[in-house]
Parts: sequence; C-alpha cells; structure tokens
Amino acid sequence: MTRLAGKAALITGAARGIGLAFAEAYVREGARVAIADIDAERARHAADEIGPDAIAVDMDVTRQDSIDKAVAAAVDAFGRIDILINNAAIFTAAPIVEIDRADCQRVFDINVSGTLFTMQAVARHMIARGGGGKIINMASQAGRRGEPLVAVYCATKAAVISLTQSAGLNLIQHGINVNAIAPGVVDGEHWDGVDALFAKYENKPVGQKKREVSESVPYGRMGTADDLTGMAVFLASEEANYIVSQCFNVDGGQWMS
Repeated sequence: MTRLAGKAALITGAARGIGLAFAEAYVREGARVAIADIDAERARHAADEIGPDAIAVDMDVTRQDSIDKAVAAAVDAFGRIDILINNAAIFTAAPIVEIDRADCQRVFDINVSGTLFTMQAVARHMIARGGGGKIINMASQAGRRGEPLVAVYCATKAAVISLTQSAGLNLIQHGINVNAIAPGVVDGEHWDGVDALFAKYENKPVGQKKREVSESVPYGRMGTADDLTGMAVFLASEEANYIVSQCFNVDGGQWMS
C-alpha cells in the first residue's frame, strides 16, 4: 500500500522504539521520512537501515535553535514537510513528596514544550507553503487519569491532549489536521527504566511491575510499537481529513473514552 505516496514526514525521537516503527511504516507507505533525534549517531544508523527514503536529523526539542535547524534540514532535503509526529518524550516517577523540581522541569521541557514548539515550527512552514498537513502528537493513557507515582508524567501527557485539542481547532483553518494517539503500556527498552523506578518506589523485585502491567491489559499482553503504526498511518492519510482535535486510544482496551 502507498497511502502516503509523495509525502514527507518529520518524526521526533525516531531513532528507536515507537518513533522508529513509525518511520519504517511511513516509508513502506510511500513517504520520505526525517528521523529526528538527540542521539545523532543512532538516528543515522536507523536512516541507513531504512534506506534512501530516510534521512537523519540532529534534534534537541528543548532548544528552539535545534528545532528550527531540524525543520529546515527536513525541508531542504524533501522540499516540504507534510506530516509531523511529535514522539520525543521521557518518563519519570516519584511520590509527590519526593518530586524533584529540576526533573519535573526537564520532563515538561521535553514532553510539553518540545511538542508545542516543534508543532509551532512545522505549522508555520505548512501555512507558508500552503496545502495543509497532518500533525500527530503522542499522548498516553497516562494523560487520561492520575497515578500515585506518576504525577509529572501524567500531567505532561494530559497537557499534550489539551494542546492537541487547542492546536487542532486553531490550525484546521489552514487545512492542518492535529490529532493525537494515546498508547497504553508499550513494551520496549524504555520499560527497563520504568520497571526500575516502580521496583524502587513499590519495593518490588525487578520485572514484577512489568508482569503485573502486562497481565492487566484486557487484550492479554503489553502493546508493541508495531501495534501503533496503523493509527499513525491512518491519521497521516487523506482518509483522516475530517478528523480534528481527537485523541485515539490504542491500548488493548485499557481505557475507554
């Protein structure tokens, strides 16, 4: 299938995990993809593995100059950006009385401000170019409700959902559709860090939290990055032209809204 034939995409945090799966799926669907990541070496390796329809772009979403340079690099390479996926994010966990201000600020800088100002930079390009575009923000089931140990991360993903709603209503006048995907628990290398935090604060053996979380999913297992690619392709395609400011759960039945 080539639902994205002729399109050019910029995907943040795409050197590994979910972002990399999106990049691979987009290329299969006919798009060219800029793999943007703070880990430039890993981004280059990922682009080399995907092939000539992928390029690597060095990008730190906490720095405006880096955002602007990454957007410019993608436009220079492809002539345009039709699709943005705001995927770059980090996780943190701690009881309320132990939340560190610097850690909180860092998570908000990446998950919220990084999403907002990357979206802004790409939207400016799309508006100047004309012809609209698609922006997909990565939210989370954590943005739908609170968790005892995950206040900061939950708050950032709730903010992403809110930003998606506001930006979608503002940008559709320019033909730019803004929507979000809210995954549930997705397996991958990042879960080693997540599991370690829960082991620390819940006094559980390493690996126990991951098993518990996996068993709690109605579908019967944790998600994978590939489980999310269908929604990412759909929201970037013309099939989603009439969808505005929505957040779609792709979580094996963990949250209903």
